[in-house]
Parts: sequence; C-alpha cells; structure tokens
Amino acid sequence: MTETAAPQEQTTPLFNIEKLYVKDLSLEIPGAPAIFLQRENPKIDLQMQSKATAVEEGVFEVEVMVTVTAKLGEKDQVMFLIEAKQAGIFQVRNLPPQEMETVLAVVCPNILYPYLREVVSDLAVRGGFAPVLLNPINFDAIYQQQKQQAQAQAEAAAVKH
Repeated sequence: MTETAAPQEQTTPLFNIEKLYVKDLSLEIPGAPAIFLQRENPKIDLQMQSKATAVEEGVFEVEVMVTVTAKLGEKDQVMFLIEAKQAGIFQVRNLPPQEMETVLAVVCPNILYPYLREVVSDLAVRGGFAPVLLNPINFDAIYQQQKQQAQAQAEAAAVKH
C-alpha cells in the first residue's frame, strides 16, 4: 500500500514556510542631531521591489526590499533613510510553471510584507521619529502589470523583426 502512495505524494502540490527573517536593515540620519529640531512633517518616498531565487530543487528564497526616504522642505533635506529586506525560505513543489510564478511573485511577498511593515515602523521609532505606516501593497496587481509590460515589450520586439 505504501508503494502506491509514494508516487501520489510526489505529485501533490506542496507549499511550506521554512523560515522568515530580516535579511538586511539600515537606518541613516545624515542631519542628526540638528534634524530633530525640525518641526515640519516630512515627505515620504517609498521604493519597493521583490525577487525570488532558487536555493535548491523546490526551495526558494523570496525577498521584499523597501527603501523609505523622509525628506524635509523645498530642498528635500533627508531626514532619515531606512533600507530593509525581509526574506523567507519557502518550499514550493509540484506546481505548473505559471502557478509557481504566481506563488513566488504574489503569495510569498504577501506573507513577508506585514513583517517588513513592522520592522520599518519599529526602526523609525527607535531612531527617534514617528512611526512610518506603510500602506498595504497589492502584489497581485504589480505582478499582472509586470506581465503585461513584458508581453508588450515582447510584441514590440517581434514587430521590429
């Protein structure tokens, strides 16, 4: 009976979170201590990206990276700069390529992002600033947009030839 169960287990889709961790974290306050005397509210600039890397067969590291820059005034004086990478190791097996791509580009970043939001907010507070509340991100919409852009570029390249 175990002989027939083994092949079935090998084809059953599998998704496991192996580990979640902060991969990189930094805070820069170039104008300290004078910057703490400023009373105006900063403009917040957010840059975010994610990537997935195969670690071994069926095991992937997914990273969500964010750079938060708080700037003051018309001269855009940098109040603080936070760079953070939240990562996870995920076991993903026995999925069709399209579903695998969606899991790595949407599902895994959706799992990591709340942890990243907490790390960024906590670091801002520990740096002496108000919490930085990052808005939720729709990773599915970003993924669909990237797919459409890639398809448009491929079609444009095909037209040129």
